Amino acid sequence: MKILDTKFVQGFIKMANDGYLQGWHERNGGNLSYRLKTDEVESIRPRLMDHGQWHPIGASVPGVAGEFFLVTGTGKYFRNIIVDPEASIAIIEIDEKGENYRIRWGLVEGGLPTSELPTHLLNHEVKKRTSGGVHRVIYHAHTTNVIALSFVLPLQDEIFTRELWEMATECPVVFPKGVGVIGWMVPGGRDIALATSRLMEQHDYDAVIWAHHGMFCSGETFDLTFGLMHTIEKSAEILVKVMSMGGRKLQTIRPDDFRALEPQFHIELPERFLYEKEDPAEIGGPAKA
Repeated sequence: MKILDTKFVQGFIKMANDGYLQGWHERNGGNLSYRLKTDEVESIRPRLMDHGQWHPIGASVPGVAGEFFLVTGTGKYFRNIIVDPEASIAIIEIDEKGENYRIRWGLVEGGLPTSELPTHLLNHEVKKRTSGGVHRVIYHAHTTNVIALSFVLPLQDEIFTRELWEMATECPVVFPKGVGVIGWMVPGGRDIALATSRLMEQHDYDAVIWAHHGMFCSGETFDLTFGLMHTIEKSAEILVKVMSMGGRKLQTIRPDDFRALEPQFHIELPERFLYEKEDPAEIGGPAKA
């Protein structure tokens, strides 16, 4: 079977195009990666190059040493992935120490994997460990409404999570662990990679908001990861509209309402997000002591 015909490559291409159609990938914005299963690697191994040059990752990721990843290329446009995937994406192999990578397929016109590769691999390493190996997709997109909120909401996990949860009943069901938030940092570097991985490890977040930049999500499959990103961004869009209409809510979902969802949907919501507000109609944090 040709590599382009495999189910995982086709799923990767579809997800990338879905994100572009949402308007989340202007120019060369955003990136996507997928950790291949063993049987997927074996099914394409005869078609992989074996003479690629090794390059430093920029981070040590021994937890994914020897693994293969499908990734978007740096400087490549999401809008072109569906048109010319072999020039836009690549399969890379991580060395036995987890310190270097080499291209085994793709990027036929030259180039390197996404500049966010250290962030992707560090978080793949974390989510592989914390999810028991089931998480395989990492996705970063420039989600418009989430970015807008990062200019007007306090950059606190509790406030972002609570306000997003209140916008639609499905939100605490889709992301019951909440969302993490990181203040502005230089993208593509070691610092933002470590900050994101710390949040994903300490709180087991599947989604982290990068202030003034976008969102970073992890999931088991392409559908679940895209669905997570899509749900959070739609909730952010509703919140932006509520704020633009004056920001004062006549009614909302209250802490006990959220608690009532737990037995029905078999979820456990962290109590730190279920604080009482001084004024439930306002957008913001808990009541002052």
